[in-house]
Amino acid sequence: MARKPRDLEARQRRAFARRQWSRRWLTWKYVVASVLLLAVVVGGIWMFWFSSVLAVKQVEVSGEQTLSDADVIAAARVPVGEPLATVDIAEIASRVRALAVVRTVDVTRAWPHAVRITITERTAIAVVDIGGQLKGLDADGVVFRNYPHAPPGLPRITVVNDASHEALREGAAVVAALPDSISTKVDHIEVATVDQITLDLRGDRTVLWGSSEDSDLKAQVLEDLLRHPGRTFDVSAPGNPTVK
Repeated sequence: MARKPRDLEARQRRAFARRQWSRRWLTWKYVVASVLLLAVVVGGIWMFWFSSVLAVKQVEVSGEQTLSDADVIAAARVPVGEPLATVDIAEIASRVRALAVVRTVDVTRAWPHAVRITITERTAIAVVDIGGQLKGLDADGVVFRNYPHAPPGLPRITVVNDASHEALREGAAVVAALPDSISTKVDHIEVATVDQITLDLRGDRTVLWGSSEDSDLKAQVLEDLLRHPGRTFDVSAPGNPTVK
């Protein structure tokens, strides 16, 4: 019977030791988990931002029509070999956008190893004769490419006294507003200033258009006027047109 207290004491010591170990192991478990989490975070940062594991290996280009992949890639100057995460896609987009034919550009990261460049090229709605050189003009009035010959179906714009970009934009707006019934009669359009735009029609007829303001109304008025004989049709004030 005298041994029972000693057995009880031994069991209590063992139970205490187990509780102590459990507390220490719980503490160490959090420490180990924190260390592992830190290692994962540091490793991820290193892999994404500093290593060559996720480096740029290729450039993908889409949307081009007159440009070639090589043209776009040369302009983009993508830093192949650098970590994809550190590539400045805004700067790449800015360089590609500097190409005159590019209207919009979208640059994205295509994990794990590519930069994707998607462009939309400008569409010519007219050709403009500048210094004897035919150039494409889009709906925003931007001159963006050369033509050896005027493409069929595109109206021709001639500029007077080095018309400004704003004047060319007005001219583009007039072209965009012309219905087929009128545009097919146009030989060329003269742009002098923003409010001095003239349509030279086939058959030695001239239309004084003015600015691009109210171009839809002017086109409707002109369709009616062209049913009458005359050489000069003034629709610059569409509410008070004249024929001479």
